[in-house]
Amino acid sequence: MSRRDVEQVAARLPGQGRVGRAGLIVAGAAVTAEAIWLVSGLPNGALVSDLGALTVAGVAAAACVGAARRHPATLRRFWLLLAATMAFSFAGRALWTSQRLLGESLPHTLPVGLIFAASLLTGTAALFCSTTAPHTTVGRVRALLDGLIVGLALVPIGWLLVFRNVDLADLDEPLRSAGLLYPMFDLMQLTILIAVVGPRRPVWQPMTVLGVSLTVRAVADAIYVSLVAAGTYQTGTPIDVFWPLSYLLIVVAARMAPPRDHVPDEEAGELPLPPWRRVVLPYLPVGGAIVATMFARDADGHTPLPIFLAMMALLAALALRQGLAANENRRLVVQLRRLAYVDQLTGLPNRLAFIRRLRGALRGTDRVAVLLLDLDGFKQVNDRFGHTTGDTLLSGLSRRMRRAVGDDGMIARVGGDEFAVLVTDGRPLTPERLAERLLAALQPSPGEELVGVHPSASIGIAEYGPQHISHTDLLRDADIAMYAAKAAGKSAYRRCTQGLRESAVSRAELIADLRRAVDEEQLHLEFQPIVDLATGEVRSAEALVRWRHPRLGMLSPARFLPLAEETGLIIAIDRWVIHEACRAAATWQDQVPAATVAVNIAASHLRRPDLIATVTEATAGAGLAPRALTLELTESALIEGSDAVLDRLRQLRELGIRIAIDDFGTGYSSLSYLHRIPATELKIDRSFVARIPEDARAYATVEMVARLADAFDLAVVAEGVETQRQHDAVAAIGCVQGQGYRYGRPTALAELRTVLAGTDPPEVTGVAESGLTLT
Repeated sequence: MSRRDVEQVAARLPGQGRVGRAGLIVAGAAVTAEAIWLVSGLPNGALVSDLGALTVAGVAAAACVGAARRHPATLRRFWLLLAATMAFSFAGRALWTSQRLLGESLPHTLPVGLIFAASLLTGTAALFCSTTAPHTTVGRVRALLDGLIVGLALVPIGWLLVFRNVDLADLDEPLRSAGLLYPMFDLMQLTILIAVVGPRRPVWQPMTVLGVSLTVRAVADAIYVSLVAAGTYQTGTPIDVFWPLSYLLIVVAARMAPPRDHVPDEEAGELPLPPWRRVVLPYLPVGGAIVATMFARDADGHTPLPIFLAMMALLAALALRQGLAANENRRLVVQLRRLAYVDQLTGLPNRLAFIRRLRGALRGTDRVAVLLLDLDGFKQVNDRFGHTTGDTLLSGLSRRMRRAVGDDGMIARVGGDEFAVLVTDGRPLTPERLAERLLAALQPSPGEELVGVHPSASIGIAEYGPQHISHTDLLRDADIAMYAAKAAGKSAYRRCTQGLRESAVSRAELIADLRRAVDEEQLHLEFQPIVDLATGEVRSAEALVRWRHPRLGMLSPARFLPLAEETGLIIAIDRWVIHEACRAAATWQDQVPAATVAVNIAASHLRRPDLIATVTEATAGAGLAPRALTLELTESALIEGSDAVLDRLRQLRELGIRIAIDDFGTGYSSLSYLHRIPATELKIDRSFVARIPEDARAYATVEMVARLADAFDLAVVAEGVETQRQHDAVAAIGCVQGQGYRYGRPTALAELRTVLAGTDPPEVTGVAESGLTLT
């Protein structure tokens, strides 16, 4: 409940604040006056004591009623029960006073006892209606037993310390004996209060004040009982101030504001674990009770009956409490088992449960097949729409897959976007048919395409055979087949074969070799010139990485760069290429200062905040001007970029670095991102250039891109120019620069420098043998 809510309630209750303040003043004045009177030893102290307690108890009851009207409905019962407690205290005190004035020195009569018992019940019930009280029956019973254990444990201790020398004849009256148990009841309530407050921080302030009130009352009752047992208690002494003081504290609690933005426990999330002191609190007095029982003997050496009965009740309460604890532990074990074997997002079995089931199946059946399913493009969903959308989509897809599998297998979520299906004996459906059913289930329903991205799946199938020694081998083969399905174009399934296994081994070996390639200087660069179509002069050169494998020889980028991107090694390779390309470009600046170098950047590198540091270190270390470096980025890398990526690109442009959009036309080709990305040039994909002479649509596409680039003030580079007809076409369209075998093949730096050194290159009529020819 917010402060505004409190103010609105107060506005509906005119004068409520003034009435509450007046009640607090009256109660405080009554306690103060009584204290002064009794400490000063003035006459009629007993009457003043009774009148003071009556006044403060009445004010406390009214204050609790007022609090019930001010507080939200969730707290109304708490304050009303507390008001009833104070009303019973007022009635009990009034009856006590009247009977004392009629001649009873300590009127422990049945009506007084019943009234104070009622106040005990309503006070305890109020604690269970507080904001922090347990909401389950088991929780309430547990807290009640905690208080009962503490109270019963205090009986032998109190007997040993207070009543040991009391003549048992003095305790023959049941009502008188019950009156001596007030401290036990106080400590029971105090223990229950501590139990219901639990581990919450911060504790609602009224509960703290109520705890102090109970403590004050417990101290007063303990002193009272000890004095009565010793036969030295007299009414009208300073000890009598403690009871109205405990009532005054309840008035103070009722004046406090309701909790801000109170939410029920079920909406508040997971509560912290209770501290160990809270857990052991009910059991601390038990040891003292056992010791006290050993020493508490009557004149005949027997255990007094009250102690015997209290210990029997204590044992019963402990047994019940431990029974509840055992039942709760059992429930927690079931819950932990569920948490251990069930995926919390989808409700499917998790990886641990799947492997456990798979190992059992391998021991007990002849036919075991595993389908490993990985969602295609799911990472883009998280990157573009956020993890909340991704989780929602994942939950929906898992329900579809569960329905598709049905009783024909066990489906589990074994990774972030990875699922597995186990098929065993007795399932007539073949793994291939089940894979087809899963792929069909993942097809978007009408209208779902509007989401923007709907992942398909790649499925790998492995069936148990002689080549499998354990469940890990079966899962490995399913993983191999799944990657083969991805390589086949995704949204497909593949069964693992011997050829795929051998290919996977070769792939793993190649990845291991690639990890050493940078450190062992196995990589090198080749440079393909980018020429001015009007003059034939080299304007730039694209740095292309090659791998001299010690065993396999020269490997093209298509052979190893996809592996590098998949394993994250592309970052180290990119850094090496940037530094080497900058050092190479610095060597030709004295010959052709305007010639630049272009470097391809992976999408994953673009998302890294240290890209700017890598680029600045490379240009500064080589002594190269930032304007001489162009970073080439694919459309897909740019369209998936976040605002942080766009800011990074703007910072690069501010440094002078040029930005080229590579393979333009093959990606999303959204006009909106051309407004946002600080690009300097477009590179038209070679697939369009290759069809220009024969395909009018390709010609029109290239012409449209050239005009679009001119409108955005972007330079245009035509990629893949191999023939004279293609050269003439892109030049006629208006492309400024060209790149391709028509102008030169990728070559070593030394050969490129030779071409750059030529001042009057001959006209080209074809592709030169050396691979570099200029028009």
